[in-house]
Amino acid sequence: MSTDTAPRPTFVLRRNRGLFITACLAPALLLVGVFTYYPMIRGGVISFQNYTLFDLSDTGFIGWGNFEKVLAEPGFWTALANTGIWVLFSLTGQFVLGFGLALLLQKAFRGRGLYQALVFFPWAMSGFLIGLIWRWMFNAEFGVVNDLLLRMGIVDAPIAFLASPEWAQTGQIIANVWYGVTFFSIMILAALQSVPQELHEAARLDGASYAQALWRVVIPFIRPTLVLVVLLRVIWILNFPDIIYAMTDGGPAGKTHIITTYMINKIIGAQDYGQASAVGLIVLVLLFAFTVFYLAATRLEKSRDF
Repeated sequence: MSTDTAPRPTFVLRRNRGLFITACLAPALLLVGVFTYYPMIRGGVISFQNYTLFDLSDTGFIGWGNFEKVLAEPGFWTALANTGIWVLFSLTGQFVLGFGLALLLQKAFRGRGLYQALVFFPWAMSGFLIGLIWRWMFNAEFGVVNDLLLRMGIVDAPIAFLASPEWAQTGQIIANVWYGVTFFSIMILAALQSVPQELHEAARLDGASYAQALWRVVIPFIRPTLVLVVLLRVIWILNFPDIIYAMTDGGPAGKTHIITTYMINKIIGAQDYGQASAVGLIVLVLLFAFTVFYLAATRLEKSRDF
């Protein structure tokens, strides 16, 4: 009788294996839940509350009030437009220069290892530090950029790049391009090195020039990588306030804010966590839209055979 009621060995083995896997995953799941999902959910709740540090006596729910206030501010739309410019020009510059550097680094030459280390070094630096360096370089009084322009006779007087509404965002984009070129170089170089040598040889036998082989053979082969890298970088640039905050803090007069620095300014400047959370939720929706596009493109590329 005792033999019939005892759990079968297979069931016990599966249960113990399940408990073991659960125990292994529990710390990671706990950390992700506490440090990622809980703040996200809490921020979503706060976005519907009147949550400002200037008056914590009334933090009740106000519905869509925070969203209505944010969307009614001209500064929000300026930041949103700046975000589009910031992403478009930063991405284009980083991709073009990164692709070119990857092509150069693919070829063997003396000192290539040292050159690769110099190219990849900026990626190991803090974005905020990069912003401080470029802030010094664009300084109107003792910056390197103005000094070079004056010596070459391009300008007659120093330009206050970061104090000018016309030039400030251009300076930020230049700094971001310089910082992000490394990412594209690393990823595209890895993709280029994965192209089989047989494809290059077949292109040469067919009489294809270097440009034709690149356009008709290499780029189609690494196209899935390019699609993924570009979409990932779009998300990162959209959510990358470090350089802007270090260089101009959104100035002059808030003209260079992107949506993420605008959100940070709501916290540090206005102390309004409710409106900041509302902006954060809007950013989340924008990033989700990019993610959907990213996943759709990934499936599209997987369905293709080279």
